[in-house]
Amino acid sequence: MTTTRLPLFPLNTVLFPGLVLPLNVFEARYRALLRDLLDLPEGEPRPFGVIAIRDGHEVAPSALGLPDDAEPPAGAGAGFADDPMRSFFEVGCVADASTIRARQVPGEAEDATAADEEVTGYEVLATGTTRFRLLSVDAGGPYLTGEIEPLDEDAGEGAGALASGVLRAFRKYQKALAGANERTLAPAQELPDDPSVVSYLVAAATMLHTADKQRLLQAADTATRLAEELRLLRQETALISKLPSVPGAEYTIRPTSLN
Repeated sequence: MTTTRLPLFPLNTVLFPGLVLPLNVFEARYRALLRDLLDLPEGEPRPFGVIAIRDGHEVAPSALGLPDDAEPPAGAGAGFADDPMRSFFEVGCVADASTIRARQVPGEAEDATAADEEVTGYEVLATGTTRFRLLSVDAGGPYLTGEIEPLDEDAGEGAGALASGVLRAFRKYQKALAGANERTLAPAQELPDDPSVVSYLVAAATMLHTADKQRLLQAADTATRLAEELRLLRQETALISKLPSVPGAEYTIRPTSLN
């Protein structure tokens, strides 16, 4: 078993391979993580692990209710269990921070390599690459790190036929959610035909609870994920059709995560 160690970025959302994740980073522990990524050689990948939170807080708890001079909880594991492994789901996604832009105190030039005392946060654009299984978590440094095992993506049996069915079901779901006719949807030929890409795109674009998305991320293979998506899409489409009104399609777009 080949393992590696990566910085961890816990979120209240699930990242899928091939999907883009915008991040608005302001906490000290995650600023430290970004500084270390910026120290990597120019042009090299800047990988970190995105793991969904099972039980805990995406940002450290505030000091509400404490005296004004009291320090809020701090440290790499703030907001999580004493053993952070208990706070996270088992499977996550490696992300590559392709763009990192610093936000600085007024009057300072925007430079991602500026001294930390001049930086109030970072705006990051990251892309999911591969899935991983989280084996252990270390909270001893300025931010969480994890020992991870990369997970291969197996096609499984009948993935191609399932992908076609999922795309048809997804377009019906879009139509029901948007309350629009087919002419307002993207032409079928613009949708991907690779089963694994279809499975991740649909998983990310469908309005589901985090636990449902997590179950899709950690599916044993592409075919299993697609079969579950087909069931969920049919279920959600039937539910939406019975509602007096549905959210606009813009709500399928994930917001920037605040950290």
